[in-house]
Amino acid sequence: MGLAEATLEGAKLRLRPIVMTSLAFGFGVLPLAMATGAGAGAQKAIGIAVVGGVITSTVLVTIFAPLFYVLIEKNFGRRKPQVAAR
Repeated sequence: MGLAEATLEGAKLRLRPIVMTSLAFGFGVLPLAMATGAGAGAQKAIGIAVVGGVITSTVLVTIFAPLFYVLIEKNFGRRKPQVAAR
């Protein structure tokens, strides 16, 4: 299996746990983003920023983490020793 195929397979396997973790954290912070009452302005500002960050980071990590892995492995990975042709 080549590098690109293995990376795609790994990305497919890790997608569900990443999304589930992000959703759990996002729903946990959602009450902070929908706060009412005394001090709600500061709570809403923090909550909206955190929810937006979770959404953005989830999208970016599912796309760019496998991409950067392939690029780094191709450029800086261990080189196979060249066999001298006789």
